[in-house]
Amino acid sequence: MSRIEKDSIGEIEVPGNVLYGAFTTRASKNFRISGIKASPDFIKALAIIKKACAKTNIKLDMLNETIGDVIIQAADEIIEGKYRDQFILDVFQAGAGTPFNMNMNEVIANIAILKLGGNPGEYSKVHPNNHVNMAQSSNDVIPTTIRLSVLLSLLPMKRELEELIRIFNLKAKEYDHVIKVGRTHLEDAVPIRYGQVFSGYAASLEKCLERLGTSEKSMLELSIGGTAIGTGINTHPNFKNRAISELNNLTGFEFHAGNSIMLSWSMTAFVEVSNALRILAIELNKISNDLRLLNSGPRAGISEIILPEVEPGSSIMPGKINPSIAEAVNMVCFQVAGNDHAVAMAAEAGQLELNVMTPLIAFDLLWSTGLLANTMKMFREDCISGLIVDEKRCNELIENSHALATVLNSYIGYDKVAQLVKTALLENKSLKQVLIENDIIPRKYLDEILDAMKMTEPRIVDKRIINEIRSHGKKDMI
Repeated sequence: MSRIEKDSIGEIEVPGNVLYGAFTTRASKNFRISGIKASPDFIKALAIIKKACAKTNIKLDMLNETIGDVIIQAADEIIEGKYRDQFILDVFQAGAGTPFNMNMNEVIANIAILKLGGNPGEYSKVHPNNHVNMAQSSNDVIPTTIRLSVLLSLLPMKRELEELIRIFNLKAKEYDHVIKVGRTHLEDAVPIRYGQVFSGYAASLEKCLERLGTSEKSMLELSIGGTAIGTGINTHPNFKNRAISELNNLTGFEFHAGNSIMLSWSMTAFVEVSNALRILAIELNKISNDLRLLNSGPRAGISEIILPEVEPGSSIMPGKINPSIAEAVNMVCFQVAGNDHAVAMAAEAGQLELNVMTPLIAFDLLWSTGLLANTMKMFREDCISGLIVDEKRCNELIENSHALATVLNSYIGYDKVAQLVKTALLENKSLKQVLIENDIIPRKYLDEILDAMKMTEPRIVDKRIINEIRSHGKKDMI
């Protein structure tokens, strides 16, 4: 069974059992690209906007109350999650998201028609353009939808970020007593506590949370009511402010009107959010890389930490275990960085009074937030929560390294320490052993000076000890 609908192009056959109409049918045939459909947050946000606009038009006496009420009821059902199978369009589609907007207009219209006792396609009862899309254009509806859907999607993502911060802070407390070799240029540097390492990770992610909070504010500035190019053609003079007020009541957000001329073509607010997501991805990627290095081994690598075993690591090497979760985090971070570049290019592509690249911007932003939310949950639950620091291995490496050498600068000078380190390396001895053998520092001060724990915090050097060392009968190493 099918029905015939007519639009400005002509007649088209529409499946009889669907709630979308001619525009959606044409778009579904034109844009068969990725097979990816709009996210649930995007659909929900779009329905909320349609509801707010209908309520506004009723209050302004622009929309028949009976028609407006069934439009609101239809929007409510979509907001609740019904009819998701009616939103069939590919995320890659005609510019400015007109197919998305019309898909929603048609579905709402046909649900409303059914509620009035009619049949889908009887648009004399409720019309997709004249009634559902009243005082709107895809050019102001879709950017507003992106803003609202981004805010909705950031809520669970930020909760996952907060949980990841929390677990790193817990690990910092658990392992604050464990000292490791700090490394710069992948070479031994100076001692650092694992508590400091993990607290550093937490602090970097807290900064990311702050950036996201700042970027979110740009999502609160709306162009709804600007219609085609921001001038507000075909709207009541009070429509914009009242529609925004309705959105605030419906969502709990504090939206406000922006310069709708500018917001019709400027997409930099979305670049700001995307950039915050990219920075988060950069920090997560660095942390994941660190954990992979510190976990490397288990016999021929650093092996300071032990990551949870989540799967066999090889199809050919028995018993091999890989840092699979951290590797997956890496891949997601690369994808988010790529999405950010796409958003930036799309934002740059505005021409004259409009930027038509909003479908791509919406897809990449919402994809990034979803990817990061799911990835941080996986990272926390399947990797960080079960992470173990091997204290014995850390002690072994700190004792055999020359990470303790830097503290000696204050006592015997940089050049002398450099000579001692070179001697220790050439003779394959520990730094402490070389110091003892050559009577460089009185034994009574050696353990105190070479206390690795004290090296992980600032401290004042006792000048009396320096003077005694200088007067001590030490030997020249060269």
